[in-house]
Amino acid sequence: MTWQSPWRLLLLLGVAALAVAYVVAQRRRSRYAVRFTNLRLLDRVAPERPAWRRHVPAGLFLAMLALLVVGFARPTADVRVPRERATVVVAVDVSTSMLANDVDPDRLEAAKAAAHRFVDALPDEFNVGLVAFAGSAAVLVPPSTDRSALHTGIRRLAEGSTGVQGTAIGEAINTSLVAVKNIDSRAAKDPPPARIVLLSDGANTSGRDPMAAASDAVQAKVPVHTISFGTPGGYVDRGGRPIRVPVDGQTLKAVADETGGGYHEAGTSEELRAVYEDIGTSVGYRTERQDISARFIGFGLLLALAAAAGSMRWFSRLP
Repeated sequence: MTWQSPWRLLLLLGVAALAVAYVVAQRRRSRYAVRFTNLRLLDRVAPERPAWRRHVPAGLFLAMLALLVVGFARPTADVRVPRERATVVVAVDVSTSMLANDVDPDRLEAAKAAAHRFVDALPDEFNVGLVAFAGSAAVLVPPSTDRSALHTGIRRLAEGSTGVQGTAIGEAINTSLVAVKNIDSRAAKDPPPARIVLLSDGANTSGRDPMAAASDAVQAKVPVHTISFGTPGGYVDRGGRPIRVPVDGQTLKAVADETGGGYHEAGTSEELRAVYEDIGTSVGYRTERQDISARFIGFGLLLALAAAAGSMRWFSRLP
C-alpha cells in the first residue's frame, strides 16, 4: 500500500499526543482519588464502576481519528476488478462496391447506420471492437467497453479506408478472430464468449476464401452473423461508366450457416438483437491501482458510531 499524500500521516502524531494526554489524565485522576480520605463520601461522589468501560469510548474515538488520518493521506493499493469478457466484433465492408446507392443513401452509409444501432442495443458491459475491410482488413477500434470510441470509429469509416482495393471477407473474419484472442491475457487458453457481426454486400474478390475463414471461426467457437446490403441490380459510377456490383447474399449466408450464426438482409434492430441475446457472459479480472481511502474513512465512521453508542449506553452522554 502507498499513499498519494504521505505527508498528511504526520497528523498521526497529534493522535498519539491525545492518547498520551489521556493516559496522563487518568493517572492524575487515580492519584487524586487516593488522596481523598473520606471513603464514604468518595463512594457517593464517584461510585465504583468497571474500569474498562470508562476507556472504551476514548479508545474508539482515538482509533477513529487514526483511521480518518490514514484515509486523509489517500492510500492506494492493487485491487482485482471484475471485467466482463463477452466480446462482439463488428466488421464493416468499405470496398468500392459499398458505394452503390441501391440502398438509401448508399450501402456503406446504411451499414454504418445499422452498426450504430446494433452497438447502442448491446449491454454496456460487453466489449465491442470495430474492423474495417476491403482488399485487406484492419482493427480500427480494439474490443473494449468504450462506446464513444466505437461510435467515432464507425463515423470515420469511408470507402477505401484500408488502402487496398477489393473485398476480403475471409480476411475480415480472421482479423476479427485475432481481435477476440487479444482481449486479455487469458484469451489464448480460455477464450471469451464472442460473436462476429459482418456487414457487407457479400461479393468476395480477394484474400482468403471466406469458407476457410469460417472453418477457423468454428474451431474458435465464434459464430459469425452476416448482414447483406444491396440488390442484384446495384451499380457504382466510375468516370461516368456504370459498373454492376450485384449483392452476393449466398456467400454471406454460407458463412453464417457454417459458423452457427444468422444471416439477415439489411437487418432490423429486432433481428440484430438475437446476435447477443445468447452470447453468455464470462467474468475475468484485471489489477488496477485504486484509491482505497474510503475503506479507512468508512471504518473510522463506524468506530465513531460505536464510541457514541457506548458512551450513551454507559454514561448517558456523548464522548
